[in-house]
Amino acid sequence: MERRDFLRSGVAAGAVLVGGACARSGAVAGGPAAFTAPLAHAEPAHVAGLKQSVCKWCYPKQSVAELAAAARRIGLRSVELLGPEDWPVLKEHGLICALSSQPGPGGIPKGFNRVENHEWLIPAYRQRIREAAEAGVPNVICFSGNREGMDDQEGLQNCLRGVKQIVGDAERQGVMVVMELLNSRIDHHDYMCDHTAWGVELVKAVGSPHFKLLYDIYHMQIMEGDVIRTIRDNHEYIAHYHTGGVPGRHEIDASQELYWPAVMRAIAETGYDGYVAQEFVPTRDPLTSLAEAYRICTV
Repeated sequence: MERRDFLRSGVAAGAVLVGGACARSGAVAGGPAAFTAPLAHAEPAHVAGLKQSVCKWCYPKQSVAELAAAARRIGLRSVELLGPEDWPVLKEHGLICALSSQPGPGGIPKGFNRVENHEWLIPAYRQRIREAAEAGVPNVICFSGNREGMDDQEGLQNCLRGVKQIVGDAERQGVMVVMELLNSRIDHHDYMCDHTAWGVELVKAVGSPHFKLLYDIYHMQIMEGDVIRTIRDNHEYIAHYHTGGVPGRHEIDASQELYWPAVMRAIAETGYDGYVAQEFVPTRDPLTSLAEAYRICTV
């Protein structure tokens, strides 16, 4: 299941129950070494701790309750990209939803860059912001939408016009609205908010502490690279982070091109106190991989 399909359909996804906290890359699922062997590629740094979350869509075979129970045992604090119907389940397991899924029928391609979408986006987001505030959900995701031939500056002005109509609600309710940076080369062809500079320009134009960016490290490594420098230079405009191995969006281990402990240290050193969410699609036993990612990102 692709993320775009999950977000469009609202289908729930999850992960298998697990007992344990850490895993070696490639450990046999269920084997005694799976949660005891040290990680060769992930020595933790001793900086301020980062709160971790996991994106539900990456675990399509399990229920929200199963993933929540497993996440709690591993040490994560959140399961995210879920709607209000699933938030009570997380609360039962002592977790929160750090990032709400987007409301309405548009999905990723139909976002704030087209004025005709504002008619349904604005009331949908006002309602979701209220729901998030009542449930203690700190962040609500939004998208620019696809270009479809539109100039980037026109799209930015349209996004500004739309976001300005909901950001007051976010300020009053104490909720953060975050627009996700996505790659337009591989996964989300034609998506407009595909470079950090464009997103930062929009955040500055909106001018509210309750509208920032979701910096997806996987997507921005594909589009820009230079991830650590970008985080250091733009951290004040970022409110949430996602992970994912490059290439392939799989495990964040030694099989791909980023060294994640260094990336996590860079985030922690900015004083960031929000959530880093695991958003990779496991190719091995899902919870072995999730536990490994948790260890890698524990700095």
